[in-house]
Amino acid sequence: MDPHITEWLNLLVRWGHMIAGVAWIGASFYFNWLENHLDRSKPRDGLSGDLWAIHGGGIYHLEKYKLAPPKMPETLHWFKWEAYATFLSGFFLLVVVYYLNAQLYLVAPGSGISSAAAITISVASLVAGWFIYTTLCDSVLGEKPTLLAAILFILLVAAAWGFSQIFSGRGAFIHVGAIIGTIMVGNVFRVIMPAQRALVGAIESGREPDPSLPAKGLLRSRHNNYFTLPVLFIMISNHFPSTFGSEYNWLILAALAVLSVGVRHYFNTRHKSQKYLWTLPAAALGMLALAFVTAPQQVVQGNLESQVSFQQVKQVINERCTVCHAENPTYAGFTTAPLGVIMETPEQIKALVPRIMVQSISTQAMPLGNITQMTQQERDLIALWIQKGASIK
Repeated sequence: MDPHITEWLNLLVRWGHMIAGVAWIGASFYFNWLENHLDRSKPRDGLSGDLWAIHGGGIYHLEKYKLAPPKMPETLHWFKWEAYATFLSGFFLLVVVYYLNAQLYLVAPGSGISSAAAITISVASLVAGWFIYTTLCDSVLGEKPTLLAAILFILLVAAAWGFSQIFSGRGAFIHVGAIIGTIMVGNVFRVIMPAQRALVGAIESGREPDPSLPAKGLLRSRHNNYFTLPVLFIMISNHFPSTFGSEYNWLILAALAVLSVGVRHYFNTRHKSQKYLWTLPAAALGMLALAFVTAPQQVVQGNLESQVSFQQVKQVINERCTVCHAENPTYAGFTTAPLGVIMETPEQIKALVPRIMVQSISTQAMPLGNITQMTQQERDLIALWIQKGASIK
């Protein structure tokens, strides 16, 4: 496909995915806040609580029924299309970015698997992830939410490790996010919406609602709530090679998920007490610890007295980097330099030394998919040049 068309497809689908995601997660956050701030002290008959709020120059009075009103209103607003649009745009984005450029973005350099095999594994993992999750939720574990959450976490970490063996770092991260996103929209489509339809149908026909269906919907909704922050991180993770490019990227992702779930739990419970306030400083310390352990290390153990000329470095960069990072890239997948990064003049290369160290030396996230086959000796040469002061004379 023409790279210009691919770029605009990427832009439009990514923008749509972001808009739908903001609408879905925003609605989730709002209703969670609403539930947590209901005044339950003296509810009117049939209500579980109410709430007064002011926003945008107006005052609102919201009431929540214990189950449903005696008679359903003519207009009842449903929240589902945000979830469906987020999933569909997200899957389309997966196709545009990772499937159409599998060897560049999806397949790990040296893994030896074909693009077709990687895409097959990708699709199969989404299907398997949903069925494993929903089977566990419908088992006896559904009555033991803490144990269920622990098992789900272990399975997702195992999936992250497995993906890291065959996919690129960013590909591994995005597939953990894709599994979680599939689970979240599956919860809406297969459990939450049917439970709500059954409730409304029972009220309209004068039948007693089945309380087990709302209970299942509540469990799945709670899972979706805790999934949101890890998913939001994964959506932006491809900008941070220190996370996905690390040898232990799956552990870093697991740690970030734990920290974000802890923060989410504090905000879910702070209306009742402040006993989980410690999760905020704990998360801050955890992020500092992750920044420390992922800091670039001295990767060259050779003789620092060895002579490395800029011309040697420039030759490596010309052969391995400027096929993409040039005013007019020669690699067929790009019409312009990715992120506007150009590495043609000595001054441009000098200015990019910190990014070169992170992207090509410490994490080896670049070149993408190692499409230009940069060798370890070449990476060591650049690292030694940087350690000796990165002179361009």
